[in-house]
Amino acid sequence: MDVHAFARSFPVGSHLCREPMPPMAELKHDMETLRRNGFNLIKLQEHWMVDEPLEGVYDFSRYEELIEYAAGLDLGVYLGLTCEQAPQWLWRKHPNCRMVGRDGLPIAYEAQMTLPADGKPGPCFDHPGAMADQLRFIRELVRVLGRYENVVTWNTWQEIGYWGESLVGQKVCYCQYTIAHFQRWLAERYGDLDGLNRAWNTRYMSWDGVLPHRAARGNMALPHDVDWFYFMDNVQVAEVLRKRAETIRSADPLDRPVFAHKSAPAIGSGQDWTYARCQDFVGSSAYPARFLNLWDDGHPELGRPVERHAALLSEMWEYVALRYDYIRSSNRSGAPVWAAEFQGGPQSTGFHKGRVPSREDMRRWMLTAVGSGVTGIAFWVTRAEIMAGETNGFSLLDSVGDSSPRFDEASRIGRALNRHPELFGQPSWAGADVAVLVNEWNYQFCQSMAQGGDHLAYSLRGWHRLLWEMGIPVDFVEVSGLDERDLSGYKAAILPFPLSLSEDVAGKLAQFVERGGHLITEAAPGRLDEHAYANRGELSPAMAELHGVRQLSFTMVAEPASGARWSPTARTWGEYLEPALLDGVGSLDGTRLRANVYVETFDPSDASDAHVFLRYGSATAGVVREVGSGKAWLLGTYVGHNGTAYRDADTRQFVQALLRACSVEPAHVGQLLLRRRVLPDQEAWLFTNPTREAISESVDVRGWAR
Repeated sequence: MDVHAFARSFPVGSHLCREPMPPMAELKHDMETLRRNGFNLIKLQEHWMVDEPLEGVYDFSRYEELIEYAAGLDLGVYLGLTCEQAPQWLWRKHPNCRMVGRDGLPIAYEAQMTLPADGKPGPCFDHPGAMADQLRFIRELVRVLGRYENVVTWNTWQEIGYWGESLVGQKVCYCQYTIAHFQRWLAERYGDLDGLNRAWNTRYMSWDGVLPHRAARGNMALPHDVDWFYFMDNVQVAEVLRKRAETIRSADPLDRPVFAHKSAPAIGSGQDWTYARCQDFVGSSAYPARFLNLWDDGHPELGRPVERHAALLSEMWEYVALRYDYIRSSNRSGAPVWAAEFQGGPQSTGFHKGRVPSREDMRRWMLTAVGSGVTGIAFWVTRAEIMAGETNGFSLLDSVGDSSPRFDEASRIGRALNRHPELFGQPSWAGADVAVLVNEWNYQFCQSMAQGGDHLAYSLRGWHRLLWEMGIPVDFVEVSGLDERDLSGYKAAILPFPLSLSEDVAGKLAQFVERGGHLITEAAPGRLDEHAYANRGELSPAMAELHGVRQLSFTMVAEPASGARWSPTARTWGEYLEPALLDGVGSLDGTRLRANVYVETFDPSDASDAHVFLRYGSATAGVVREVGSGKAWLLGTYVGHNGTAYRDADTRQFVQALLRACSVEPAHVGQLLLRRRVLPDQEAWLFTNPTREAISESVDVRGWAR
C-alpha cells in the first residue's frame, strides 16, 4: 500500500503496541489478524530514548522489520513520534534543558517508560541545544523510515501538551530560555516597551524585568497571566510543533501528511486552531466511557451508581460528537479529521477496570464520530496492555484470542465505511447554519480568573448539547480567524460567556450582523477588555453600541432547589437573586428561559430600535436590534449552562423559538437526530435515537432515486 492509494480509503486501524514491545512474532500475528478482518492501518509509536540510546547511535531496526511486514500485508503505517521521552545523554549534555516549574526549581523527571504520559513534560525545546538534537534525530528517523511507501502519515506529538500540573504539580516552563522567548514575543506583539506598558498599565524600564506572574496564589487575572498563558499555549508549543513538521517535510521524499493529536480539544480555547496551522491538520483521542461532569444532571452522588441512559448520551455527545465537531472545525477547510486514538476496550487504570465495550458501544461511538466528520479512526490498542498502570486495558483484543465482540463490530463497521471511501475517507461534512464562536483571548483570561474557565467551557458545551439534541448541526469558529473564514455562510452565530472581548473582534461581529447574520450574545460581552481591565459601563463600548443598550445591573442568581454546583458561598446577605425564569416577550412571547449564574438587566432607551424580548420581572433582560440586514440578540444570562444542568422543557422551547426567529431549523423534523456526509452525487445520512424508547418516523427522501 502506498501513500497515494491509502489517501483514497477510510483509515480504520489500531495502535499495534507501545514500549516495551511484546515479542515480534506476537506483533506480526496481530497484524495478520487486523488485515484479515478488514483493517488497513497500524500505528507504530517510536521513542527517542529507545531509538538513540547513545548520541548519534540509532537503532530503527524493529520499526523497519514491522513496516516491511506490514507492507507485505498491504497495511498502511501511521508513525508517531515521542520526543518528550528523551534519552539520558541529552540531560547530561544539556543540563539546563530541564523544564522549570512556577516555583523556579527544575523538573528532575526523566521518563524511562511511556507510562506515565509518554515522557511528558520532557525537555524544554526553547533550549537551542536540545532543539537542535531533537531535530537532528527526527531528520534521521525520517531518512531511514521514510523510504517505505506504506508509511502514510507522521504524527509529531502524542497528545500535545506538557501536562505539568497533573504530572509534576505545577505549570511549566519558567526556564531562562522560555522567559527570553516570551520577552521576544511580547516585543513583537507590542512593538516596544512603551506599547507593553500602555497595554498592561505598567512602568517597565527594560525587557529583562518583564516576567510572568509567579505568586503562589494563582488566578489573579493579571495582564501578565493572560499574555503568558496565551504565549505558552499558542506560541511556545506551536513553535515546537512547527519545527518538527518542517523538519519532517524537508526529509520526506514522498511529502506525506504531518499532523499531531490532542488528548481532547480544549473546549472554549482557540489553541487547536493554532496547532492545526502548524502542520497539515490536528486530531484527537476519544475514550468515551468516562465520567460525567460534576455540574451535569445525572452525575451520581457519592456511592450511587451511574444512570445508564444519561451515561450513554454523555459518551456519544460529549466524548465523541462535541469532541470531533470541535476538532473538525479547528482544521482548515478540506483537511482530514482523525480520531487518532479511539477507545478499543475497557479503560483500566491501576486496579480500576472499566466496562468492556459492547458491540452497541462500538457502533454508537464510531458512527457518531463519522457523523461529526471524522475521516479516519485508529484504536488504542490492538492487544491488551501489558504495563501495570493500564493492565489488560483499552484493547480491541483480549490478552489471548484473535476475536472479541467489540473487535468484530469495529471490523464490520470499518469494512462498511470503506465500501464508500470517497464519502467517508474524505472531508465531506455537510455544513451548518449555526456557528458557535470561540475566542482564545477570552479563554486565556477566563482561565486566569477564579471560576471563569469552568464557566466558559460549560456554557459553550451546553450550547452544543442543546443544538445536538435539537438536530441542528454546528460549526465552531475561532474569532481571530474571521479574516480567514467568513461568517456569511451562517444564519446565526452564538457568542457564549464573552467576558473578555476586544473592540476589534466586536467590530467584526457587528459586520456579520450588518451583512445579514443573527448574532446571539450571552450576558456581559466585553465586561473586560483583552488586557484584563474592566470597561467603564461594564460592557464593551462597541457591543453596547451594537445592541443599543447600557447595563443597569449584574447580579448573581441562585441555582434551583438550593443547588450549589457552581455558586460560591455567599459572603453576606443580598448577593444572590432567587432562582428565576425569565419571560419571553414580543417575538418570543409565551416562552421562558432559566437564569443561570447571573442576571444582567439593561436600559435600551438610548436606541429606539432596540426591542425587548426577555424580561426579569419588569426589568429588561434581553434586547434585539436590527442592524443593517441582520439582528443582534443580547441575552441577560448564560443559556448554555442549562444545556446540561437543571435541564427543562422551557429553556429548550425558548432556544428553539430563538433559533427559528433566526431562520434556523433542524436537519430533520422529529425526535431522531440527523447528521449528513455529502458529495455532489451522493450522501450518507446517520440517524441517532437519543431517547429511551424505540422510534418510528417518516424521513423525507424527495429528490433521491435510490
